[in-house]
Formats: sequence, C-alpha cells, structure tokens
Amino acid sequence: MSHHPIKVVAVTGGKGGVGKTNVSVNLSVALAELRRRVVLMDADLGLANVDVLLGLKVTHTVADVLDGTHSLRDILLNGPGGIKVVPATSGVQQLAQLSTPEHAALVHAFSDIADQLDVLVVDTAAGISDMVVSFVRASQEVVIVVCDEPSSITDAYALMKLLNKEHNVYRFRVIANMTRSAQEGRLLFEKLNGVCERFLDASLQYLGHVPFDENVRKAVQQRKALIEMAPRSKASLAIRALAEKVDAWPVQSGPRGHLEFFIERLLEANTTSGAY
Repeated sequence: MSHHPIKVVAVTGGKGGVGKTNVSVNLSVALAELRRRVVLMDADLGLANVDVLLGLKVTHTVADVLDGTHSLRDILLNGPGGIKVVPATSGVQQLAQLSTPEHAALVHAFSDIADQLDVLVVDTAAGISDMVVSFVRASQEVVIVVCDEPSSITDAYALMKLLNKEHNVYRFRVIANMTRSAQEGRLLFEKLNGVCERFLDASLQYLGHVPFDENVRKAVQQRKALIEMAPRSKASLAIRALAEKVDAWPVQSGPRGHLEFFIERLLEANTTSGAY
C-alpha cells in the first residue's frame, strides 16, 4: 500500500447545466499550474464528458483494466497543462457486481499510480443517483457547483441532504458558477447555506465564484480548456484563485489520505447499497 497521501476532491452539482465539468477540467489544470500532479477522473459513467470537452481520443477504458488487458497507466490520457485523465466507461457501471478478482484489480490499478499524483479530481455525473452518491461519499472533499437557477439550488440541497442524512457527509464546499457579480455569488451561497443551517447537520464553506465569461463557450467549441485558450480571461483568473484555496486544504493523514482508501470505500458503497 502506498504511504503517499493524496487529496481526493469530488466536484458535483445535483443537476446538469451548472458547468460542473468545465469547473472540474479547469480546476485540474489550475492545480497543475501550481506544480501538483493531477489526475482527473471522468465519473459520469453513463455519459462521458471530459474527453469530449477536451477533444481527447479514447482508445481504452477502465473496462480494459478490469479484464486485465491494460494497466491504469495504459489508459490514462494526456490532458492540457500536464494533467492525466481517466476516461469514463460503461464497463464500471456494474461496480456492485464486480467479482473478487475484479475488485482487487481495480484497487491495485489505482494503487499502481498513487505515488505519481498529488490530487485526484472526480467529475461526477449530474443528479442524485447511487453512482453519484458513491463517488462523492468516497471522496475526502466535496465541492458543490451551483448557478443562479431555482432548480440548481433545489437539486444541490437535495444532494447534500441525502449525503448528510444517509451517508454522514458533514462538510461541503460551494462554488457559485456563471455569476454576474461577486455579490450574486455570495447571495447564492447564503441562500443555500440558510436552508442547510435550518435542516441539516452540515457545514457549508464558500469557496468562491466564477463569473459568466463568453470565453467559456468559445473554449468548449474549440475543445480546449478555458485556462489554456484564454489564460487571462475573467473566469480563468477566478478558477486559479479557487485552485489556490483547494491547494491550501490539508491533505488527510492516515489511511483516509491514501488513494486505496478512496477505491475501497467506493466499492464498499456500491456493494452495500446495491447501486446500479
């Protein structure tokens, strides 16, 4: 087992359309700029997003790791800024049905790269499915992305309520995305925090806001990371500021700080919940 502590950060949002994957991708690149070795895991197992967003060609997936034909290092894609990407695959949708050898193979596969990364960013699917819950509760840090839409706040709260009440997750970090001003971002957080303070036994911490930026759409069209395409844009500068905060979070010591713990906990969650 590796004794190298790794920061595991799940980026989620409760609903689609809030810019979660864009935040995940650019936060990963910004962390790499801070000289962190970053792996971005596309955990939307039903609808892969990261490779499409970055124009990456996927030839092998986690399914190839499970059947023993490839190592995790073999399937890692080279992303912008030196990040590595674990592409999504339908092959891990049946995590609850993994055989004992497959279970061991997945743990070993991630253990094999543990000494070569500092941060694992997990970009979850939208919604509050068992799959999303499993990835989030296995992570050390949970980042909720919200935008100024009633459904975004409602769905984010529903996800936090489920994680808090049923899975003992007590801390959430919040990013307000596509805001028109810093004040709007703060108000969005206060709105969400007010509800959580009344009904949940959880702590919400405001990570910051990312302003609406037309360059984001252009980056998507060009299949590039925003930070790579428009490094001095408003949104890029904001994401770099967020990355510095994430980088300052302490890495957990003990078993929970190891990558193997994340995978074991992920598989345990699927086995006990009967997910998928």
